[in-house]
Amino acid sequence: MLNRTAAHGVRLRAFLLGGLLCAVTADVAMAADIDTEPYPARPLTIVVPSVAGNVNDAVARLIGHELTKTWSQPVIVENKPGAGTTTGTKYVARAPKDGYTMLLTFTAHVQNPSLYQRIGYDPIADFTAVSEVAISSIILAVSPDFPARTLPELVALVKANPGKYAYGSYGTGTTGHILGELLKREARLDMDHVAYKGGAPLATDLAAGHVKIGLIAVGTAMPLLQGGKLVPVAIAGAQRSSLLPKVPTFREAGFKGFEPDAWMGLLVPAGVPRARVEALSREVARIVRMPEVAKKMRDLNLEPVGSSPDAFAAVMKSDRDKWSRIIRDVGITLE
Repeated sequence: MLNRTAAHGVRLRAFLLGGLLCAVTADVAMAADIDTEPYPARPLTIVVPSVAGNVNDAVARLIGHELTKTWSQPVIVENKPGAGTTTGTKYVARAPKDGYTMLLTFTAHVQNPSLYQRIGYDPIADFTAVSEVAISSIILAVSPDFPARTLPELVALVKANPGKYAYGSYGTGTTGHILGELLKREARLDMDHVAYKGGAPLATDLAAGHVKIGLIAVGTAMPLLQGGKLVPVAIAGAQRSSLLPKVPTFREAGFKGFEPDAWMGLLVPAGVPRARVEALSREVARIVRMPEVAKKMRDLNLEPVGSSPDAFAAVMKSDRDKWSRIIRDVGITLE
């Protein structure tokens, strides 16, 4: 005969096991419902992990508008900025795995784990890639009165004047900052970093000559480049951009490590049924390639892509490895 304590333990284990079985049964039933339910059958949400009004927000609304027309379901764009995009990203990582909550994010997604400690999610394991939406390039630009016009000339001038010149980026821990530190390391330059709160104030100070050298997004710089108020020197990426075909890459000037493109892409939480991921991917790729949509994206100084889930997943994994090596090598860490 069991004593009272032992009997209590048996009952407790039976209760816990029963609860576990109920939870598993509920999860299986929910998964079965998701697999059989028509998709989409209700409104969808695209989370943008940055403020409203920027290029990511504009692209999310563009895609959302076209999805609504095709699927006859409202698409809500929800901005959740904060902590270097990690606030909105964490929200989507923990969202239901039903394909109704998406994340339109950018390169910072695979950079942040190397910059921030304990961000609360894995950028690869906790998400499923849907489609790479567009490429956005970063350029090295200088003020109109800066004497150097090519990357070799810039490097020679800065080397000849150690500590005289600073370079600006659109924020600490941004791609511009990372690439600026990489240039300092590769070219052995003595050059301070000036972190601006966004691309607009950086562009203003570059044009005015308050800072002579800057790493800035093409989209932010384009009006000033077209007006001759900024001079492009080099562009990041594996090849020249169709937006600025006359601007050479860093690689052409002999500098390696600047090849990862800055991208924008759509993700969903890991665990969303594959059929839903593929349906969403096909539709987003079709939308991005529509002539009128592609034109609007180029007007935002983006190069439209529209890729498969597997292709985008490969880009994300490759870029995570590349950026983690660069960030480690240049020694950037954020609190």
